[in-house]
Amino acid sequence: MSSRPMALITGAAQGIGLAVAQNLAQRGYDLALLDIQAEPLTEAAALVAHSVSGQSLRITVHPGDLADLAFAESALKSAVAEHGRLDVLVNNAAWRELSTMRSITVDSWEKTLRVCLTTPAFLSRWAAEVMEQQRHGVIVNVSSIRSLVPDGLAAAYSAAKGGLDNLTRDLAALYGRCGIRVVGVNPGAVDTALSRDYADAGGSSITADLRRSSEDAIPLGRWATAEEIAAAIAWLTSDEARYITGTSLIIDGGWTHNGTPHSLKHRMAPEAFR
Repeated sequence: MSSRPMALITGAAQGIGLAVAQNLAQRGYDLALLDIQAEPLTEAAALVAHSVSGQSLRITVHPGDLADLAFAESALKSAVAEHGRLDVLVNNAAWRELSTMRSITVDSWEKTLRVCLTTPAFLSRWAAEVMEQQRHGVIVNVSSIRSLVPDGLAAAYSAAKGGLDNLTRDLAALYGRCGIRVVGVNPGAVDTALSRDYADAGGSSITADLRRSSEDAIPLGRWATAEEIAAAIAWLTSDEARYITGTSLIIDGGWTHNGTPHSLKHRMAPEAFR
């Protein structure tokens, strides 16, 4: 068994997954990276390796579709066989279609739940089988504030993330005595590719309008970067968070708990809300 800890990260070709890979690599982790995009995944691995040049970093890449449970199981077991251990699992991969419950197809619904909930559940089970033997490990489920405050635009995604939050609590209760912690993060608006595909009924992009509107409602006044979410995830995997399990960390700049946009508060009390 290698003396370096190993983290398996899904959805690692870009965005939050790539940022987590970079952060954990800098903390001394070897990595197993999974993503459906084969070429970007290879490029991401090279980028991570370059960012920590001089270290004895080992990275394996496992391209494939996480809607396929057989692939997910094979990839995890292959990663464990190659690295000899598994210390952290980050269930970050997601898929969603902007479809309301009025229009979503059964295929879209089932694919969303498969990628965002079913596969994370079984990856967690297979990871825990390894972690139990080691008597330690951390599983991080990347959820969303849409599990808490849905907007009606993506029914399957909100439902899947709500299920993922409860799965986090259930797995923590199951595996705690085995030395395994299970935690979640619920990001708000994050500047990634998944947040740039909003369009009106005619197909024109309204992402910029949505961003302005959401930033008005976020107390910190901006979207998060992928690196900020990754830093929180990396901290949750560290010994500094060793007594944290069965809970989820909301990382949304205060958005979830703010009821009135800043522009309206400024109009009502300009000296207080500058």
